[in-house]
Amino acid sequence: MTAERMAVAFGRVLRGAGLRVPLDSVVTFVQCLDAVGITDRNRVYWAAHTAMVRRPEDREAFNVAFAVFWDRISAGEHPDHIAEETLSLATDADDAHTDGSVDRTDDAISLRFSAVETLNKKDFATYTDGELAEAQRLMQRLRFVGSPRRSLRLRPSRTQRVQVDVRRTVRSSFAHLGEPVRRQWRAPSERMRRLVVLLDVSGSMEPYARAFLRFMHAAMVGRQRVEAFTLGTRLTRITRELSHRDPDKALARTSRQVADWSGGTRIGECLREFNDRWGVRGLARGAIVVVLSDGWDRGNPDVLGEQMQRLGRVAHRVVWVNPLKVTPGYAPLARGMAAALPHVDAFVEGHSLEALERLAAVIHDDVPTPLTVGRNA
Repeated sequence: MTAERMAVAFGRVLRGAGLRVPLDSVVTFVQCLDAVGITDRNRVYWAAHTAMVRRPEDREAFNVAFAVFWDRISAGEHPDHIAEETLSLATDADDAHTDGSVDRTDDAISLRFSAVETLNKKDFATYTDGELAEAQRLMQRLRFVGSPRRSLRLRPSRTQRVQVDVRRTVRSSFAHLGEPVRRQWRAPSERMRRLVVLLDVSGSMEPYARAFLRFMHAAMVGRQRVEAFTLGTRLTRITRELSHRDPDKALARTSRQVADWSGGTRIGECLREFNDRWGVRGLARGAIVVVLSDGWDRGNPDVLGEQMQRLGRVAHRVVWVNPLKVTPGYAPLARGMAAALPHVDAFVEGHSLEALERLAAVIHDDVPTPLTVGRNA
C-alpha cells in the first residue's frame, strides 16, 4: 500500500462524511506521509488532521472516520474497498476522542455521510423536520446559475474590438507625446440571467412545498438575482421574506406572508397576474423561469395554456419541475399539466435532492437535454 493510495481513499471517506477536502489537502497529506511514513498510527493521525481538518466543527467527524479507517487498514483491507464500504455506515461523533481513538461496538458505529447518501434519493414527501434542516444545508451547495447574457454596459476589452474607448486611448497617448499609438477598446459586458421561481403551495403540493421553499431560500442566498413567488388561490411575492440569511427567520417570515398555504390552486389566474404585473413588464424578460408544481389546477386549462405561452415569449427558458414525474407509469394527463407542457422548455423531476442536482445541471447547461420537451423539442 502506498501513501498516495491511502491519502486518496481517506480523502474520499472524509468528503462523504461532509468535510471539505480539496485536492491540495490530499496532496499535502501525501507529502506528510512521505515524511512520517504510514505505519505509526499517531503520526498518520496528526498528519491527516493537519492537512485535512480546516474547521473546528469537523474534528469529531474526522476522529470517528479516522478510527474506522485505520482499524480496517490494520485488518489488512484494501483502502479503496474501505472508502466504498464505509458509505453504508452512519457516524456517532459523540464517541470520538481528541487522539483519534473511539470507544464503540460494531453495531453502534456509523459514519455521518450515510444519512447524506440516503437523503439524496429519499422522497421529499417522507422527510422529517430534522431531515429537512439537513437537506437545506445540502441545497446550499448547489449552484442554480444559468448562462450569462450580454449587457448594454461596455467594459474595457483587449480581445473584443467593438468600440473605441476614447478616454483610455487619450490617456494612454500621454506616454507617447500625445500620439495615439495604441487604441483602447470596449466591448459589452456579461450579466447573470435572473432566476424567477414560482412555487405551487396548494394542498396537493403540501408534502413537497416545504422542501421546495427551502430550495428557494438556498437559491436566494446563493446568488444575487432571484425572484420568488407562490401560486395558490392568489399570487404572493416572497422575495423580500426569503432574502434573510437565517433560514429559520426567512421561512417564518414567508409563512406569515403566504395566506393560502395548502389551499386551492388557480395556476392560470396566478400566472396571468404575474405576467400583467411583473413578468411581461420586465421581470421575466430574458430570465430563467422555474415552475414548481404538480400541474393540478382547478382553474380553466385554456387560461393556463394562454399564460404559459405569454410567459414563454418573454422568458429565456421555462423549466417545469413536477415531483410526481418520478412515479412509475406517470403521464402528464392532468388538465393543467397537459395545457402547460407545450410551452415548457424542460420538464424535470423534483422529488429529491438528487433530482434538484439534475435541475441545477439543466439550468446551468442551457442546452436541450434528454429531459427537454415542449417548444424546444
